[in-house]
Amino acid sequence: MALLFGAGWVYLANGSLPVAVADRGLPFEQQLVDIPLDARIGRGKQPAPFYPNQVVYEAGASIYREHCASCHGDPTSNVEAAKWMYPKAPQLWKQHDDSDVVGVSDDEPGDTFWKVKNGIRLTGMPAYSHLLSEEQMWDVSLLLKAANQPLPDSVKELLSKK
Repeated sequence: MALLFGAGWVYLANGSLPVAVADRGLPFEQQLVDIPLDARIGRGKQPAPFYPNQVVYEAGASIYREHCASCHGDPTSNVEAAKWMYPKAPQLWKQHDDSDVVGVSDDEPGDTFWKVKNGIRLTGMPAYSHLLSEEQMWDVSLLLKAANQPLPDSVKELLSKK
């Protein structure tokens, strides 16, 4: 056991572990992260405390523009630097290939809310629980659930303001 620990320590101390964004990931790295993340979100997920409507979408769009668009893009443009992050910052207004899913519109709002509230370690996704109110985090989460639906012009305008 001590030999195994020592070999692991030498491997880490030697700088061989891929830590740069440009490094190739470890085998099964994504799966090793996704399994506990999905389990943790499932354990902590809550239902939305209110239903989406135009007021919610407008509030969510203002919050998104201020806090999210710099990494996750908007309906009119993607963020070029996002593809050079590791893991890549998902462009939340981009349609998935061969699907009508846009961004995280296929996720439950409770999943998105959990990610907004708690952040995700080692991804650059911060926890907004100390920056936004629960209502604001729900506004954004419900807006993103509707990203594949036609949105009111007022919401599109708020999202695309530079």
